Amino acid sequence: MSLVKAAPINDSCSNCLKPERLCVCAAIARIQTRKHVLILQHPQEPDKELGSARLAHLCLPNSTLKIGLSWPNLTKALGAQAIPGRWAVLYLGSGIKAGPSNFAAPQPGSLVFVTKSGVPDPTVRLRDIDGLVCLDGTWSQAKALWWRNAWLLKLRRAILVPKVKSLYGNLRREPRRECLSTIESIAEALCGLGEAPEAGQKLKEIFGTLLDKQRGKT
Repeated sequence: MSLVKAAPINDSCSNCLKPERLCVCAAIARIQTRKHVLILQHPQEPDKELGSARLAHLCLPNSTLKIGLSWPNLTKALGAQAIPGRWAVLYLGSGIKAGPSNFAAPQPGSLVFVTKSGVPDPTVRLRDIDGLVCLDGTWSQAKALWWRNAWLLKLRRAILVPKVKSLYGNLRREPRRECLSTIESIAEALCGLGEAPEAGQKLKEIFGTLLDKQRGKT
């Protein structure tokens, strides 16, 4: 696990970097996964209180969190050798286009691999995917990360079809109805990649604990 060192804000936890009133470190459980998760966070990501990327990283020993705008390639971003074609990236495209007539419509809760044109790609096998890249920041920041890192185009593209709305509720307005927080996206994507359902559930529980603290429920 590669952990980015960052200076804590005054009166904040030195581990999760949340204000002490929102610290959920006591509830963090280490979740083992086969697939590696690489989180690329925009350096100006503004939501220090309710942002979820670092929480996801702290929960996942098999993960890497990098803060920056661009990297030359996947290996440099990851800090280890990697084959782009064996990695997937959560794609920011406009959605899934109609696929072959024999391709079933994606169901809520599924992870769909698509071609560069947005058509479902039935040739991708889960066992051939080594890891997942997730972009963290506002919608515009995530798009900036996408366009500044051309090597992302060499990765398999994956689109989430969420089952439910984000747990954020009225705490944070999402740009699209189907948008999820970073930790929720990772949770659902890991399940779609064949990880145990408990892994995704635990990630969502940690996030729910944070939101409950913000709402004054704990």
